[in-house]
Order: sequence, then structure tokens, then C-alpha cells
Amino acid sequence: MKSTKTNASSLYRIVLLILAGESIFILPFVLARIFRPTFLAVFQVNNFQLGTCFSIYGVVALLSYLYGGAIADKFSPRKLMATALLLTALGGFLMATFPSYLVLKWLFGYWGFTTIFLFWGAMIKATRVWGGTTNQGRAFGFLEGGRGFVAASIGAIGVFIFALFLPLDIQSASLPERQEAFRFVVLFSSFLVALIGLLVFIFLKDDHEKKSAIRTHDPSLTNITLVLKLPSVWLLMIIILCAYVGYKLTDIFSLYASEVMLFDEVQAAQVGTFQLYLRPIVCIAIGLLADKTRSSLWLNIGFATMLLGAIAFVTGGISANLNFLFFLSLIITATGTYAVRTLYFAVLQEAKIPLALTGTAVGVVSVVGFTPDIFVGPIMGYLLDSSPGIIGHQHVFVMLSIFALVGLLASVRFSIIVRQGLNYSK
Repeated sequence: MKSTKTNASSLYRIVLLILAGESIFILPFVLARIFRPTFLAVFQVNNFQLGTCFSIYGVVALLSYLYGGAIADKFSPRKLMATALLLTALGGFLMATFPSYLVLKWLFGYWGFTTIFLFWGAMIKATRVWGGTTNQGRAFGFLEGGRGFVAASIGAIGVFIFALFLPLDIQSASLPERQEAFRFVVLFSSFLVALIGLLVFIFLKDDHEKKSAIRTHDPSLTNITLVLKLPSVWLLMIIILCAYVGYKLTDIFSLYASEVMLFDEVQAAQVGTFQLYLRPIVCIAIGLLADKTRSSLWLNIGFATMLLGAIAFVTGGISANLNFLFFLSLIITATGTYAVRTLYFAVLQEAKIPLALTGTAVGVVSVVGFTPDIFVGPIMGYLLDSSPGIIGHQHVFVMLSIFALVGLLASVRFSIIVRQGLNYSK
């Protein structure tokens, strides 16, 4: 009976982490991604202005990773995550008023603080605690895979709500009518984020963390210095950076389907949906496999798979009427990308990074690892615009190949260090 209660407790903990881990990004990212044309129209901004909002978010987030990770080692992840979700939801209620462009920029900067400084390190630490010493692959596999499924599901609900409140003749809907329909989507999302914040505060207990974590009273700067002395942390910076470049470049597949494979817009969107549903399948499978062997081994395999898929696109041989080859190469590339994304925090346990320094370590590696939020979009856009058609896409996949190779080399080196017990500074 006790084992059954423990399993039930363990299950709802990871479910809460999954719900929180994706819902926190609904308002700043998911809505704009799914409803991009509508988003531009109802807020009366263009693509460059929306991109500026994302850049402001990225800059604030970059500054938040380091000390946001440090506070995750000093305060309860439950309280930090719940506070972050509630504050993020408040921003959504402001968003529902369709503020001016100036206010919208401030709002995205605000979300950069609430979603990263207060949330990111706490979520990763709580997930690591949930996984214990032997199930890190499963923990992060469930987290990443579950987040993918939640994103797809919330997106589908949002589309349903938007269509429900639009006139029957959608094409002739006026701007006020579209704003009113989209307002319900934003309000639904805001209430959902707030509700999940309350659930996290009530049900995500800290007892496992208290038993497992070694409390530290050292100043944050001291903790950062301790983390930077670990060679594995420097390698993880490179690994996450390369993995995140791969994740950002998966946005190109629907465009490739349209411009190179000559799919129509509906078929291209279906390619994006197909890719989205690969994420939970791959992440959960890789997480379970990693726990039966070593996470670092599957990290190596993931980068090698990503590299193989990218090279297939670099050759230029994947073109119209070769649909099977296109989907096969897409699956290979996406599988490798999602695999490394699943495992780059799961290896913290294998590297024997102290649990009490998890938040600090996550913050330190994230400062470098997530910089692709700033530079990948402009570079990808330049490559595609300067060489229209398949040539531009080949250039993008050359970029992916380079980062996949660098990531593979860093991952192999990481494996050697942790296996030989060399994770210390001489």
C-alpha cells in the first residue's frame, strides 16, 4: 500500500512539472507561434516588431539565467515556480487588453524575468530531484516529451476557442471581431497558467528535496565559482548551445516542405504538426533507454544522428517528388535533435554535480547554452533570403552540421571525463 501511494505521489509530481514546464511559455511563445498572422493583425505589429519583442525577452532571459539558477539553490522550487506562473499569468491579463507596441515590448521583457529568473533553474532542479540518482533519463525524457504533448494539446484547444468566437465567414471577420475572439484565447491561457501555478504551490511538496539536497549558505558568487571549476560544466555549455541550435533550426522543416518539396500551405503545416508529435515519442523513449545504460552514451548517439540527418539535407538530393526521402531525413534529424535536448540536463547526475548546486549549474550553462535565442533567427533568415530556394536551405543545414559536429566532439569529451572521474579542476 505504501509503495502504491509513493508511485501515485511520484506520478503527480512529474505531471505537475510537465504542465508547469510548458504552460509558463504559452503566453510569450506558443500563442505567437500558432497564431502568428492573427497575432500580428490584432496587435497591429509587423514581423520585425514582433521579433524585437522576442529579442528583448531573450536579452532579459540571458541576464536572468545566471542568478535565477543561483536562487533556485536557496529557495523552494515549489514557491519559485508557483510565483513565476502566477506573475506570468498576470502579464497575460495585460496582453488581453491589446496594449500599444511600447507596452508590448515591456511585457515581453517582464516575461523574460518571470519565466527564467524565477522559474527555469527551479524547474530543472525539481525534475532532477524527482529522478533521483538512477532515473535522470526518465525524468527529463518525461519532462521534455510531456512538454511537447502539452504544447500541441493547448495549441489545439486555443485554435478551437478562436474559431468558436469568430463569425461563420472567417475571411470577412473585422479586426475588432478577430481581437475579441483572440481575447478569449489569451484569457483562457492566462487562467490556465494561473491555475497550474496554484496547483504547483499546493501539491508540489518539497519533502524529497529536503531529504536529498545538501543545503548551502555560501554566497551566490561563491557557488558560481565552485561550478565553474568543473570541466563538465564548460563542456555542457557547448553541448547545450549546439543542441539548442539544432532545436531552433527544426523550425525550417515546414518552410522546406513548401519551398523545396512544393507542398501547399496545408500540407506544409501538416509537416510541422507531424514533427511536433515526434517530440514526445522520441523524448520518452530516449529517456527510458538512457536510464538502462548511460545518458552520456545516448547524448553521443543523438548528436551523431542529428549530424547524419543534416548531411542528408546538405547534399541537395532531397527535392520535389522524393517525399519518402524527405520524411525519412526529417525523422532522422528531428530524432537526434530531440534526443540531445532530452538529455543535456539529465547528465548532471552522471557528472556528479552536487544537487545543492544544481540551480547554479543550470544557470551558468544556460547563459551560454541558450544564446541561440539571440543569433540563430537572424542568421537563418539571412541565409534563406540571400540564396532563395534549395541553396539557402542547404546553407542552413551546413550550419546545423557544423554545430552537430562540435556538439558530438564536446559530448564525447564529456563522456570520457565523467567515466574516468576527471570532473574537477586541478
